[in-house]
Amino acid sequence: MSAPKRAKRAISGWVVLNKPYNMTSTQAVGKVRWLFSAAKAGHAGTLDPLATGILPIALGEATKAVPQVQDGTKVYHFAILWGSATTTDDAEGEVVATSDVRPDQAAVEAILPRFTGTIMQRPPIYSALKIDGERAYDLARAGETVELAEREIQVDELNLISHDSEKTVLEAVCGKGTYVRSLARDIAEALGTRGHVSMLHRAAVGPFNDADALTIDQLEALEQPERDALLKGVAAGFSDLPEIRLDAAQASAVRHGNTVLLTGAGSPITLDECWASFKGEVLATGWVEFGQFRPKRVFN
Repeated sequence: MSAPKRAKRAISGWVVLNKPYNMTSTQAVGKVRWLFSAAKAGHAGTLDPLATGILPIALGEATKAVPQVQDGTKVYHFAILWGSATTTDDAEGEVVATSDVRPDQAAVEAILPRFTGTIMQRPPIYSALKIDGERAYDLARAGETVELAEREIQVDELNLISHDSEKTVLEAVCGKGTYVRSLARDIAEALGTRGHVSMLHRAAVGPFNDADALTIDQLEALEQPERDALLKGVAAGFSDLPEIRLDAAQASAVRHGNTVLLTGAGSPITLDECWASFKGEVLATGWVEFGQFRPKRVFN
């Protein structure tokens, strides 16, 4: 006889997972969802299977905050292995080109400003981007020619962590949509050589970083009440956004999706994006226009 199914719980909050090597983001979400018996779960930003690090997993009502976290600044630590380019721009692919050129540290440091700021980037052909409804990596694996257009991305910082003749480790602070594999490929080509990502760790996503991270082993070792106690509140996903605190009457109106006039000294007149709360609980995300809070997404 098969084991009885776990009852799904309407539990809400954030698990800041340190995703292990060789696990997909979907597998990680499934595992965490099972551990918490959560009725609903999702993640804020895919990590490649060969990458480790911060994968914010949203349970319940926190899934409504995924766009805000996903749009936050990312921090990556990655190693460029010099001398070979691969089909996937990482260690998983087949070698397609080689070079004997090994850049010195001064050359690497000199090239980094060229890849900082607002730049154009061509995503890897082995990516989840869609072409005519099909994933690019599915087309590439089927042997079809994949051509992806360059896209504008934002790289706030590129810092050198370490360097030797075989590889260079860098830190990238960047915005949504940046492909670190492409960054490594393009840096190598700009230095007159070839290279691919041999190590990739995401150290931060929006408000969450390595200091918050839990491993699957840590979660598995705990009983359910202890596990639940480690959940971060739904509001943790909004720490980078202004908070609008409402009174009981305003909160009642917002719960029904209605606009409310903000009162009191210091109330904002205009805000592009913010979140509203009542007694510390998340009510809605939205914006402020002409002194009125306009809800965009209401939380239960």
